[in-house]
Amino acid sequence: MKIKFSKTEITSGDIKDVSKVLKSGWLTHGAYSYKFEDALKKFTGSKYCTLVSSCTAGLHVSCIASGFKKGDEVIVPSVTHTATAHAVEFTGAKAIICDVDKDSGNLTLETISKKITKKTKGIILVHMSGVSCELTPILSFCKNKNITILEDCAHGLGTYYKSKHVGNYGATGSFSFYPTKQVTTGEGGAVITNDKKIFKKIKALKAFGIDKDINERKKQGHYDVKLLGLNYRLTDFQASLGFNQIKRYKINLKKRKLIAKRYIKNLSNVKNLKITPYNKDNSYFIYQVFCKSRDKILKNFKKLNIGVSVHYSTPLHRMSYYRNKYKLNPKNYLNSENYSSKNISLPVYPKLNYKEIDYICDTLKKMLNHEK
Repeated sequence: MKIKFSKTEITSGDIKDVSKVLKSGWLTHGAYSYKFEDALKKFTGSKYCTLVSSCTAGLHVSCIASGFKKGDEVIVPSVTHTATAHAVEFTGAKAIICDVDKDSGNLTLETISKKITKKTKGIILVHMSGVSCELTPILSFCKNKNITILEDCAHGLGTYYKSKHVGNYGATGSFSFYPTKQVTTGEGGAVITNDKKIFKKIKALKAFGIDKDINERKKQGHYDVKLLGLNYRLTDFQASLGFNQIKRYKINLKKRKLIAKRYIKNLSNVKNLKITPYNKDNSYFIYQVFCKSRDKILKNFKKLNIGVSVHYSTPLHRMSYYRNKYKLNPKNYLNSENYSSKNISLPVYPKLNYKEIDYICDTLKKMLNHEK
């Protein structure tokens, strides 16, 4: 049985609306961009939202808007996509690579506290695999220290913490719409915030620093550039795809949670395997399990054409750029080492059926039993 790790759900309605935008000739700054932003605000419960070309772009403009600069330090987890740290480095600030919690792969107050200095200006919290960070103690600590929190919600669309959607706790929350994510626009992202000043700044930063959208200009072609900006805009045909997908995401999120429950039912009490416990507030971007023989199991899955993945096999402290620049020692990142060497990301998407899930689980159990 061949099973893909990810299967993007593109409906005939999605294609129809993308085609509609393409035929209109109005490919950017269009109606679907505003519709998608409004839908994201409603879904996340945020006051403001602006679309960007990627989650990386969202993190970058968030770092700029937060005032991070040369001489500043911003803490990021070692277990994350390199984009999280790159966003910091491009402002001139220093990305401080921090060890993570051994179970969740997230930053905690305990791990963060070890990296705090007088130069610490910010922390980027990543909600790994759709599991929220334990935010309450971190928020309290950062408030007392006047440290800015940004949220990397690349995995977190549909993740909640204490009844509030993630991305609403920090100054901004950045989301990804990459093809493997819960909602996709091909490439793309969004930034949410509840701060009007930050929203206006990010909105300008993503569009060359221009102070007014096309629809906000009193005279055609008249605008001002008040700050140094970039071109991180999303096209309207991408927005039409995202808008259609967010409309059905509540249903798909329920399906993701049922898939997670099925994995847990099948894999509970399996020797030499650690599973992720069920949490109704998780978005289940993926479902992660952990075992010592991870690399061997990955090879066997590949031979059987069963799509699984790893998030992430190489933590940031081992990436050449950061390892060499900051002389990072793996001995100082034992939890990250453990997490990155043992995790397996099992597929989670709406079209994945119970027969396929059971096959994945039975195959994994046979592999583990064979090693005894």
